[in-house]
Amino acid sequence: MLIVSSDQVLVNSTGQNIVNEEIILDKKITVLTISDHPLLPSGVGIQTKYVIEALLQTGKFKVISLGGAVKHQDYTPKKVEQYGDDWEIYPIDGYGNAQIVNAFIDDRKPDILYFMTDPRFYEWLWAIDDSIRENVPMIYYHVWDNYPYPKFNQRYYESNDVIASISKVTSDIVRTVAPQVEEHYVPHAVDSKIFNKKSTEEIKTVLNNNPPLRDRFVFFWNNRNARRKQTGSLLYWFRDFLELPEVDKDKVCLFLHTDPNDPHGQPLQYLIEELGFSEGEVVLSTNKLPSEQMSMLYNIADCTVNISDAEGFGLATLESLSCGTPIIVNMTGGLQEQVTDGERWFGIGIQPSSKAVIGSQNVPYIYEDRISKEDFLNALLEMYQKTPEQRQKLGELGQEHVQQNYSFEAFNKQWVDIMTSIHENHGSWETRKNYKNIRVEIL
Repeated sequence: MLIVSSDQVLVNSTGQNIVNEEIILDKKITVLTISDHPLLPSGVGIQTKYVIEALLQTGKFKVISLGGAVKHQDYTPKKVEQYGDDWEIYPIDGYGNAQIVNAFIDDRKPDILYFMTDPRFYEWLWAIDDSIRENVPMIYYHVWDNYPYPKFNQRYYESNDVIASISKVTSDIVRTVAPQVEEHYVPHAVDSKIFNKKSTEEIKTVLNNNPPLRDRFVFFWNNRNARRKQTGSLLYWFRDFLELPEVDKDKVCLFLHTDPNDPHGQPLQYLIEELGFSEGEVVLSTNKLPSEQMSMLYNIADCTVNISDAEGFGLATLESLSCGTPIIVNMTGGLQEQVTDGERWFGIGIQPSSKAVIGSQNVPYIYEDRISKEDFLNALLEMYQKTPEQRQKLGELGQEHVQQNYSFEAFNKQWVDIMTSIHENHGSWETRKNYKNIRVEIL
């Protein structure tokens, strides 16, 4: 193997000039990422950061990140100090636009374009996908979908060279809708070095410093306050749970870690007051916390709850299991893969009782799996009435499930292998000049 610079001329054993073979091995593979800002604590942002770090740790990749989904106060490009010149982050407002992406592609000539979040927010990307893919292969980390799949989603799938699916549900849908597209099942991962079971002494210390949570059965809810997360229903139904004769309302707490004033969600402080909760029955945590502190919140909880109507994966529940805390979830999307492996259960899964169709002109036909209040109350009561030993057993099984199926090491290796394969098998720039996009009509 030869390593040469652009100004070197090498000859082989026969004296022939071999510089034209362009054996330049120090050139790193450049990946352009489009997603939530990778340093934000959203599920999309966190997982994108994990993907990027997995690539950079090999020393074979460079990454340019367009970090969106929010309104930035500072648009100064940033370099992540740990990775020097290999990782640049450019903040963009909202979901960007075609001009921004085209400018980066023309100027920086990336080898791979990585995209992650709901594709329906990026219509402009699919309008220019053919021109992008003439030079650069595209991989989409598909965050969520649901049955019955909207047929127009086929367009998004076919606009990519490769799709990585976040759940088995999504994987099955992609394989059905766009069988000609290369697809990989790549579930999220959790860093068990951070999200793990803490000692009894550590947990007691934290609880003693937080009187509203001390000596109470704590149901923990860690989600964005958004409509599909069902924050309002959660509060409304939890009030009814406290009135059940089997429940000691003075010894139970709903602990919410979220933004109570999210413009896409419910006015939580108003709802708490309007629903007449007494002090200590509902506790709000509103500050953005580092992962180490989030790990402790899972540890002080008796159970983590996620009843989203639609959920691609549900990273909070995976983090909870990694900390040894059992979960209660709606059996939709990736949540159903976390709560059971088909034989063992790591919490309680609530089967949806109905399906709804919501959407807008820009994002139509979103299918939601909805649970009933009765089923939710029964799930809370079942978990509440379990003995500490029973909950501990669920937590231990959950930890084992995470280690076997969602390990950081396996996740990192899979992404490195996928990106390396894309570069080797799909090429970029001069090697893609014969690119043709083939669309298949599904009857």
